[in-house]
Amino acid sequence: MQNQELDVNKYVEQMSLLLDLPIKNEYRDGVVANFARIQAIAQLVNAFPLPTEVEPAPVFEP
Repeated sequence: MQNQELDVNKYVEQMSLLLDLPIKNEYRDGVVANFARIQAIAQLVNAFPLPTEVEPAPVFEP
């Protein structure tokens, strides 16, 4: 899969429309900022290499 830079502003706009969840203009900048933080955290998690022998657990047990 090719890495593409995520346009967080566009993502928030599209998800708002898809979910029929209007975001007031006064909150939009904060929502976009939080999604930018989420993206940064997700990139760290996704960049972590896993050995090929690791398998997902069939059942989650906390």
